[in-house]
Amino acid sequence: MSSRKTALVTGSAARIGAAICATLHARGCDVALHYNANRESAERLAGQLNQDRPGSVFPVQADLSSPAGVDALAGFVSERFDQLDVLVNNASRFYPTNIGQTQAWQWDDLLNSNLRGPYFLVQALLGPLRTAGGSVVNILDVHAERPMRDHAVYCISKAGLVMMTRSLAQELGPSIRVNGVSPGAILWPEAEPAAAQKQVILRRTALGRIGEPSDIASAVAYLALDAPYVTGQILAVDGGRSLNI
Repeated sequence: MSSRKTALVTGSAARIGAAICATLHARGCDVALHYNANRESAERLAGQLNQDRPGSVFPVQADLSSPAGVDALAGFVSERFDQLDVLVNNASRFYPTNIGQTQAWQWDDLLNSNLRGPYFLVQALLGPLRTAGGSVVNILDVHAERPMRDHAVYCISKAGLVMMTRSLAQELGPSIRVNGVSPGAILWPEAEPAAAQKQVILRRTALGRIGEPSDIASAVAYLALDAPYVTGQILAVDGGRSLNI
């Protein structure tokens, strides 16, 4: 068993999650690299990182919208690591839900994956987190505070995650710290918005540009590894978008 710090990053096969995984690995953590459907990307990233430090990254599949998936992931981590120094709840689902047309399955899908999954994953991993004096970092969204049109259920799920962050910070201290990172426009969605819509977003962003996944990864590493007296806080990494949303 490694004496290095250990981390679990959910939804870490690509995009922001992959950057968080790589950053924590570069900071010396052994990492459980969680994915749901993107097995090829997860195994590719794990292979790349294991070239730098063999046997330090472990890809693991689980559907976190399912209680069985949460339990399976927690079991894998508990068997692999004696303690868990960092848990990053990054896995999230995102799609529109128009009021008047929202289906019950969409509500369940978004709330289960974006809110229930992270809550019960923390609960299932309390033992190894307490052993390590660990840190939980939840990936939120600027729209947890201010709604996005046609995405009410997604925004509700992220607003719940904000309150979960603050509530668990209060309940789990002093042994476990819990914080959140709230990204603005970091990467355009895979279904990119039209050019005019992009310009609207950039005009509302004080820095006038989108951010990079590394901006979020650096913030996560700070809260997880470099901020021993910070808990219950939400760090906006949004280029000033929340000033003018």
